[in-house]
This record gives sequence, structure tokens and C-alpha cells, in this order.
Amino acid sequence: MTHPIRPRRRAHRILGAVAALVTAGALSAAAAPANGAPAAHRHGHGGPAVDVQLLSFNDFHGNLEPPAGSSGQVTETEPDGTTKKIDAGGVEYLASSLRTARKGHPYSVTAAAGDLIGASPLLSGLFHDEPTVEAMNKLGLDVTSVGNHEFDEGATELARMQNGGCHPKDGCYEPGRTFGGADYPYLAANVTDEKTGKPILKPYWVWKHNGVKIGFIGVTLEGTPDIVTAEGVKGLKFHDEVATVNKYADILDRQGVKSIVALIHEGGRPASASYDYDCDSPGAGDGISGPIVDIAENITPKVDALVTGHTHQAYVCTIPDPSGRPRMVTSASSYGKLYTDTTLTYDRRTQDIVRTSVKSANHVVSRTQPKAADMTALISRWNALAAPVADRPVGYISGDIDGRGATTPESPLGDLIADAQLAHAKSLDPKAALALMNPGGIRSDLVYKASGSEGDGVVTYGEAFTVQPFSNTVNLVDLTGAQLVTALQQQVSGPNEASPKILQVSRGLTYTLDLTRSGAARVVAGSVRLNGTPIDPAATYRVAMNSFLAGGGDGFTELGKGNNPLVGADDLKAFNDYLTANSSAAAPIEPPAADRITVLR
Repeated sequence: MTHPIRPRRRAHRILGAVAALVTAGALSAAAAPANGAPAAHRHGHGGPAVDVQLLSFNDFHGNLEPPAGSSGQVTETEPDGTTKKIDAGGVEYLASSLRTARKGHPYSVTAAAGDLIGASPLLSGLFHDEPTVEAMNKLGLDVTSVGNHEFDEGATELARMQNGGCHPKDGCYEPGRTFGGADYPYLAANVTDEKTGKPILKPYWVWKHNGVKIGFIGVTLEGTPDIVTAEGVKGLKFHDEVATVNKYADILDRQGVKSIVALIHEGGRPASASYDYDCDSPGAGDGISGPIVDIAENITPKVDALVTGHTHQAYVCTIPDPSGRPRMVTSASSYGKLYTDTTLTYDRRTQDIVRTSVKSANHVVSRTQPKAADMTALISRWNALAAPVADRPVGYISGDIDGRGATTPESPLGDLIADAQLAHAKSLDPKAALALMNPGGIRSDLVYKASGSEGDGVVTYGEAFTVQPFSNTVNLVDLTGAQLVTALQQQVSGPNEASPKILQVSRGLTYTLDLTRSGAARVVAGSVRLNGTPIDPAATYRVAMNSFLAGGGDGFTELGKGNNPLVGADDLKAFNDYLTANSSAAAPIEPPAADRITVLR
């Protein structure tokens, strides 16, 4: 669905009549030429204009091969109102989609909004995401912002992604081949060095073609330190997104760059999960909610469009800027399943975008189209290097075990991971009583159907790595019962109230979550039990969790206050050991029932 830019219909904001009339009167100018070629035309201002194609995507996370299970599907709404799932994604298809979309568009620029790397499947993650950067070079990415996951291995490693060179510990992966780094700039306008106060990478970049100039400013979410390990952001400061974008928009404006796009690794949540949902249509309600709404409403009108990410959602919406004019805000889901095609009509006389002529739509990266041969060759080359590790069986399952793709707060895979961490913790300390797992650390599903030659139901090391790619350790700490309850309340209160982060819990821990309530009251008082016994606020419990949670990550500050810490093995080893010890071809693991948290709605 294509959306010409127009006023958003939201219950809490009504645009002024003047803005609405201006928008309505300009819609006819958005029509493309019949042959699909970019128009060089006169646009009512008396000056020639040209249509610039902006192709964008976000949150690729190293998914070079098509993502498995529900992680590799998008939802489409049919004309009769029903929905269907479409298999999508994979860099072979993303490259084909982008190359096809560029045909007939000499003015075309491709941009991304962060998290291209980090939390990646084994094919990319095993090699510190060098394969993904190589793929982005080949498919013609022009520019990207950083995301929070670009900092998973720290600023020094991010600089290597930009500039190239062999890994400081692992070295070069192929004889005679040195990693060349990204051909595109990473933009990090709001990330500065604590000592120098300067951005660690370029804050902005200007695309130029035949006299057309469009500036790009890149930022990640200010809250990145809350969702990345402390080591990953050591020595860095993260600044307000709005203030930073406005600062550099003024700088670009003074340099004569009047057309500006912000690449923002922060996002929102549309009212529908369908990629083709029209959040500006009559009756769409609020359309979109979340942090990006406030950001978009406060970023200077000098910025003409916002490409966003982080929430892994699909939307093409308009949000009014501070002057009340509608402005396009887009996101293309995640894992390369969608790309956004936006037309920016550039007035050569004013050197600015004719805002009312902007139109945009998300498109499915279909797996029915031909694969890009160069991407197939790239995947084959890296797969050959990864095969000795990736193809090793580590366990067996009897059916799909949903994790990232689960539609309920508690996921079967979350339960399985928590049980694995508790088992590992008990091997270190028999007093270990329970385990907690953050939902954001579960990156995929475990799929029963074989994706390679290993056979249905076989879980390989590569598949397990895709589920847990962060190399966190399993840590043990002492928490009082009162601290444990407070941590559960932090799932749905404070910074997590608007977008709850429901911890996955090990076998034996149960409680009731009442989503009809607000804040901490959603965790029903007195419902938290361990093996059927109410949690004693004064008692001490030995609790296992990954090192990210033990550091207070994801807003769980109470978990960061634990005493008597003990550091175990990495979480992937704990998971693999549990799968190996508790399953066989004759007795595979059954998908957990996910019945430990009683949810009231």
C-alpha cells in the first residue's frame, strides 16, 4: 500500500485546517509517470523538480540466510479483511528486491536505521559480522545509522566494522583475505567519547547526484546503555535524539543542505501487525504509539522524513512536525523481510523536499523471486568456513518451540532456556533455586523442520547459536524474596510500563500477571510462588540469570543488586549442554507448555 503524505488521524491531535488544505491540494502532484521513470518536472513553485527514490530497511541482525519459522514471516491483510502469513527475507532476496526496485530510478539512495549487525545467526556472528558487512557492500547500501546492537562488542570493534582490518583476537578468517570494512558510512551523531566529547563516528553524510543534495543524520536511542552490556558502551555517552538531530539539521542547513533525512534507531508500535496497515486511514485510531511519536513531533521541520527501527515493526505513517505539517515516518520490520520505497520530490530551485509530495510504502522481500547470485556465492563461502561448527548436532525436539515468534508473554523457548540456565546453575551451586531470562535475549525459534541436511527435529549448534548469540555468562546471585518480587514488578513498571519486558522463568516459579491493571500492580500481590510455596520476602534465594540481567540491564535494576555473585559458563554452552543431556533421537524434548505465568487480560 502506498501512502502519500497526509495529516495523521489520532484522537489526541487534530491538524489545523490550513495544513489539511495544503496537503489535500498537493496530492495530485505525487502521481508517478506512467512509465515508472523518475520525473524531472515543474512542481508549482516555478522550479524544476526531480523524484529521488529512498530505499530503506532496518534491524537486519546478520540474517544472511532466510530466517526460520515465524521470524521469517510477515503478516498481510487481504481485501476481505483476513490476514495471511508470507515467508520473507534472506539477503539473496533482499539484494534482488532492491536491485529490481532501483531500475528506472537514476536518483536512488539506499539507507538503513541501525542494528544491521549484532545478535546475529551463527553464519555472521561466528565471524564477528564480517559476512554481513560484506553483503551490505554488495547490495549497495549507501548509509546507515548505528543501533544499540552495533555496540555489542564495543566501540573499538564498531570502528573495525567501519574501517576494516582483521579481528584483534581471531585474526583473519581466510588466507590472503583481509576484511575491508564498510563501504558505507556508519552515522553516530548522538554517541560521543566521554573524554573528547566528539562523536565516535561521522554524525551526518550528504548524498549528492547531478546537483541534488540530501543530508542524512544518524542516531541511536538515548537509552542504549540500558540495553547493552556495560563493557560494550564503556567510555561512551549517549545523548538525546531530538536535540542531536536538531543540532545537526541546523549545521546542514547552514551548509546549504536543505533536504534532510533522519535515520533513527528508535521506533514505535502500529495498531496492526500487518505490514500493509494504513495507520493514516480513517478509523485507524491512534495509528502508531511509542517513543518515536514524541521524537517525531519534536524534531525540527528542517528534517523531511524519518527512517526508524529498533522495535522490529512495520509501519508507514505520518506524524506532524512541530509546525503541524505531516511528515513521513517509516520502519521495515526486521531481518530483511521488508524494504521501504519512499519517493522524495526534490525542488531544484529551493533545494528542498516538497513535503506534500512524499509518498512511501513497505514491500515484501519475497522468496519466490530469483536469488542474487553474488549473495548466494557469499553465503556459500562463509558457510564452508562455518560448517565444522554449525552442523554439529546438540539435541532433539519433537516440534516447533516458539521463542521470538511467540504471541504470548511467556514463550515455550523462554521456559526451556530458563530451565537450562537453572540446571547449569545447580551444577555450580546446589542451592540454586530458580532462573530468569530476558525476552530480548531470545533471538529466534527452534524449528522442527530441517533447514539443512541434519534431519527433522535435530537441533544443530548453528540453530542454538541463532537463539542465543550474545555470549553472556550464566551468573548466580543472592536475592531476598522482596527483591525478587520487585524485579518481577519492574517487568511492567518504570521504564518497562509502556512496553513490558516479561522475564521467562524456570520450572517451579509461578505467579499471576493481570494486564488489566497498571504499573507494578500487574504482578498480583501474593501470587508469586516457588514450588507451590509463597515467596518469603525476608528469605534469601539463589537466582540464576545471564550477565546482562545481573548487570541491571533492560531496566531490571533490582537484579543488579544481588549479593555473593558466582559466574558460570556462557549461556549458549548451558543451553547446548541441557539439550544434549535431556534429549535423544528416540526421546526428543517436547515443547514446554508455557503455563508458569497466569495471564489475565
